[in-house]
Parts: sequence; structure tokens; C-alpha cells
Amino acid sequence: MQPAPIQVSYMGFPGTTGANYIHYLVTDEFVSPTRYSHIYSEKLVHLPHCYFVNDYKQKNRDALDPSCQPRRSDYGLPEDKFIFACFNQLYKMDPEIFKTWCNILKRVPNSALWLLRFPAAGEMRVRAHAATHGVQPDQIIFTDVAMKQEHIRRSSLADLCLDTPLCNAHTTGTDVLWAGLPMVTLPLEKMATRVAGSLCLATGVGEEMVVSSMKEYEEKAVSLALNRPKLQDLTNRLKAVRLSCPLFDTERWVRNLERSYFKMWNLYCSGQHPQPFKVTENDMEFPYDR
Repeated sequence: MQPAPIQVSYMGFPGTTGANYIHYLVTDEFVSPTRYSHIYSEKLVHLPHCYFVNDYKQKNRDALDPSCQPRRSDYGLPEDKFIFACFNQLYKMDPEIFKTWCNILKRVPNSALWLLRFPAAGEMRVRAHAATHGVQPDQIIFTDVAMKQEHIRRSSLADLCLDTPLCNAHTTGTDVLWAGLPMVTLPLEKMATRVAGSLCLATGVGEEMVVSSMKEYEEKAVSLALNRPKLQDLTNRLKAVRLSCPLFDTERWVRNLERSYFKMWNLYCSGQHPQPFKVTENDMEFPYDR
């Protein structure tokens, strides 16, 4: 029925709606590159940095306080193992990425993969599948889903996050990055496969976390695990930028979203059809400041 003259898709579904009555999709240049615009029915509105909003500075500052950090023993995690983690729902895994994870576990001595019972019914099948790839039972560790604040704090107990390419960590990705946990992610074509890469890049230290092939994914995870000084340096740099990087600057994000709304409205009022555009910061078309 199109109750509003301009209708916009944002966050509810990470992809195109295919609906001719939705005029715009708010996204960013990494998540929805112009070269893929033909797969979207909406006109792409590219926000600067990352399209994904969050409010960790307001609600989860305690995650930055070393004195608030839990211990591995609190969750039955081994103190002496290198712990890879993936906190995505289990449905996001596919046979190719799981085989790659098993290869990584076999190549990194004394390592384990930390997963969530998300859902719990998947634990038995995941363990059985890992065994077929030669992974030892103690290399797969399951933990119950926790409340948000606890989940973010305990994420820092892992050493490296392994993302799922077919459907990335979205909110889960911002959780681990805010916790100071680096990740490895492989962007593909669809929007849902590129979100984690955008999150990583918006921290300013993401180039070392984004790879271009499954082979590179495996090699990156193994090399970081075997070169602890290099991984520690990446972790330290990620932790250092959390209060200053664009990814976690909510006020900056809001100003940019409002710029996109002004642009949409101005196009409509001038009688123009919806068209793709890029939002730029300090654009004189919207000379306001809060």
C-alpha cells in the first residue's frame, strides 16, 4: 500500500527484499559493493565506514575493564590450549567451513574450538562430524548461551574468532570485536556474507582479519595461532581503538544516517526518482552539527 512516500530497508534483513515498494537499502560500500548492485531491487545508500549500528559505549563499558574479566576456569576452558571460537548459531556452519576448522585444529598443536549450544540439539552432531575429520573429542568445547553482558566479557577468553562465510557474525561480530577478540572472516558476494568484513575494517585494524579465499582463511588462522607475538600485537591494537574507531562511534553513525534521510527527502521533494548515493561526512548539503 506504500503508506509513506519513501520506504527504506535497514537491518531487519541482511539482503535485498525484492520489493518494488522499498526504495532504498541502507548499507555500506563493503557490505554491498556497487559492482553487486544488480542483485538488489533497492537503490543502495552507502554510509561511511560500516552500516551496522551498536551502542556498546553506552551499555557495555565494563568489558573494557581488565578487573571485570572472567577466568577460563569459570567456563571449564583449558588454560593451556589455544582457543579458537565461533559464537554464531550452528545453522551458519556448512561442510566446507567445518572441514577447514578441523584442518586448522589439526595443524595447530594443543588447540580447541569453542562453540555455543546454539541450539543445544546440534552438539552431538557437531562432535560426531568432527570425529570423522580426525579431530579429538577434547578439541571441541561447548558452552551454554549466556546473557549479553556475560557473553561479551567471556568472549575475551578465546584467542581468535573464526567466522562463518555463508552467513557471517553480525551482532556476534560486534560483540567479539568490542571484547577485543580478533577474527578471521571470508567475504563472498551476498550481503549476509560480507558484514563481518565491514565490521573488522571499521575498527581500522581489519585488513589483517579479512581474507579472500578459503585457503587463505585456513592459512591466516594457522599463522596467527603459531605466531603468538603477531596475534598479540593485533589484539592489543584492536583493544586500543575501541573507544575511537568508527565502528563503535554511535553518535557519528547517527549523524551519517540522518544525512542519508535528508538526501532521500531532498531527492523526493525535487521530483527526482530514488537513486543510489554515497553519504559523505561533513557534506555541506547537510550543514548541521549536534
